[in-house]
Amino acid sequence: MKRVTGIGGIFFKSADPQALSAWYRDHLGLDTADWGGAIFPWGGEGSPAGMTLWSPFKQDTNYMAPSTASFMINFRVADLDALLAALREEGCNVVGDPQVSEQGKFGWVLDPEGNKIELWEPPAGQ
Repeated sequence: MKRVTGIGGIFFKSADPQALSAWYRDHLGLDTADWGGAIFPWGGEGSPAGMTLWSPFKQDTNYMAPSTASFMINFRVADLDALLAALREEGCNVVGDPQVSEQGKFGWVLDPEGNKIELWEPPAGQ
């Protein structure tokens, strides 16, 4: 079974996400969107198209809980349900219930150091 296929995003806590996004826009040229993050598209010309997100979150976000880390990596996966089942069988700490939205399927696991990892199966064609 194919597991991780790429990095879907890098998410991290910030004391002032809007100001930080503006700094990255103004000084490093990130094309930040209204929601505060940036999308890096990739692929094409014979390669599958996709994207990687860069996104600061408010310092008090609970999105990365139960981890106390200030960051979370989102990995693209080929088959979320099969991967979560395999992780459970392997004794990994799968947290929460998978979520499905127009952006795809999402699931989470804690690594051995307690960092929350987001697993993302994009919608077909992405």
